Amino acid sequence: MSDPFLIVGQGLAGTAVAWRLHERGVPFLIVDRDEPLTSSKVAAGLMTPITGMRLNLNWRYDTLYPEALAFYRTRQQQLGARFFFPRQLIRYFRDEAARKLFERRMEDDGLRAFVIGAAPQTSVCASEFGGFVQRHAAYLDTACYLEASRAFFKQMGAWGKGEIDSEDVDCSGSGVIWHGRSFRALIHCTGWQAVQSGWFDWVPFTSARGTIFEIEADLAESRSILNRGVWVLPRADGTLRAGATYEPHFDHPNEPDEAALDGLRGRLGSFLNTGFQEISHQTAVRPLVGRLNGLMGRNPGHESILFLNALGSKGTLRAPWAARHLVEHLLDGSPLEADVDLQQNLP
Repeated sequence: MSDPFLIVGQGLAGTAVAWRLHERGVPFLIVDRDEPLTSSKVAAGLMTPITGMRLNLNWRYDTLYPEALAFYRTRQQQLGARFFFPRQLIRYFRDEAARKLFERRMEDDGLRAFVIGAAPQTSVCASEFGGFVQRHAAYLDTACYLEASRAFFKQMGAWGKGEIDSEDVDCSGSGVIWHGRSFRALIHCTGWQAVQSGWFDWVPFTSARGTIFEIEADLAESRSILNRGVWVLPRADGTLRAGATYEPHFDHPNEPDEAALDGLRGRLGSFLNTGFQEISHQTAVRPLVGRLNGLMGRNPGHESILFLNALGSKGTLRAPWAARHLVEHLLDGSPLEADVDLQQNLP
């Protein structure tokens, strides 16, 4: 058997790489810190075709969503767990300007393909300016997915808790050696903390801290994801999550700024007519690099050290495709696409 790949980090990116290697029958070892709060574990896991204040079509959604759908459904069958949930998403307009923007944006055939119709009027939330309903939205219970995957990999003997320091890795040959064991390559998938490594400390991360609330509110048994400058997610287990803050400047990754929390509370209060009760909150850091839709590829000085990162708030959607693209590059020699190739997007 050939040497395995060494995957550093078991967030959404590292987990997807492991599954893509497993699909190909290629051995691997994941080494993960197993921290309680990471961006992958805290993430809402939302997949939405039309996104942002400008109502833009999510990058490659028409191809990324079907691949993600098939990927997570296959994982559910393998793991005997449910963690992927297609959902209707209702987007309400905050004001008349937003409604007029939507009318202009519907001239785009690509966006119009994801709109079912007008949003229903409701007393549950502020809907006086109307809205629209999106098709092909979903959410992934990221904590459940990651935990079930970890248990599967541990049973295989392919997961271990720990931390890999670049000084402990010999990458002078054609592969890498770590603690006396040989690997074909090392794939770094540690999110924004990659800047702490000796291999990728030069990557210009623009990461942002984010907080998500768990709340209680009377949504009249709605199962739809609701959005109006803040999203509210009714989960299959009966809990409600809402978010999120966006803090580009921070000192502590898991300690939110009170002003940011107050801002989120204010947006929720103006959206939910029924009021809400805040139960708890979780905070972590999204790995971002400018406006890129992810980065992958080889360290310029060490061909056996690779990187998959910067999937940002779209990691749930993008990880299955990105991991397959990287694995096909590694195993088949397929070229990386220029807009996600680390070496073609150097600072």
